[in-house]
Amino acid sequence: MTDRPYVLLSCAMSIDGHIDDNTGERLLLSNAEDFDRVDAVRATCDAILVGANTIRRDNPRLLVRSAERRAARVRDGKPESPVKVTISASGNLDPASNFFASGNTGKLVYSGRPVPALEGVATVVETIELPRILTDLAGRGVERLMVEGGSTLHTQFLTQGLADEVHLVVAPFFVGDDDAPTFVNPGRYPASRMRLAGVEQLGDCALLRYLVR
Repeated sequence: MTDRPYVLLSCAMSIDGHIDDNTGERLLLSNAEDFDRVDAVRATCDAILVGANTIRRDNPRLLVRSAERRAARVRDGKPESPVKVTISASGNLDPASNFFASGNTGKLVYSGRPVPALEGVATVVETIELPRILTDLAGRGVERLMVEGGSTLHTQFLTQGLADEVHLVVAPFFVGDDDAPTFVNPGRYPASRMRLAGVEQLGDCALLRYLVR
């Protein structure tokens, strides 16, 4: 067992670096080819992590969609989809959201306090410190963790030196709103350059794969 999982950050953004707009509706940045690629990457992971705001805003299911990939995971002795993980300092999460209600897989909530409303739907661990969270995940058998946002989590993983790989998909349009959320927030990032490990065309989008460490 390693001291922490391998951490992969996954994000789609506009050319000007935004991951959403301010319309109140989810902005779809990528395309069918990229959705299938993300599904394939999910199938290789042991857990998927998103922030609490992502759950509230987008209500994601975070499941492997392909029946073939789900079946392959089961043949390997794994659940059909990776364990779902979130971090919420307040614990203010709706137990009826898709994160908790969908999929026959484990749900983990790291929170700054007990969350009685989630009893029976998730395992709650009282910490919001990333190093402790990663150590706890490793102890639960998570070797490969996919982080799907949002901006705050991506920023924290990168500024704390806890990311190993970044998958960044660039969509061919601009959002043009300074107040729209971005891939990362201002912070003190490592000074060293990441290594470009691959470039792939996905329809009208481009995937850039970087190795951080």
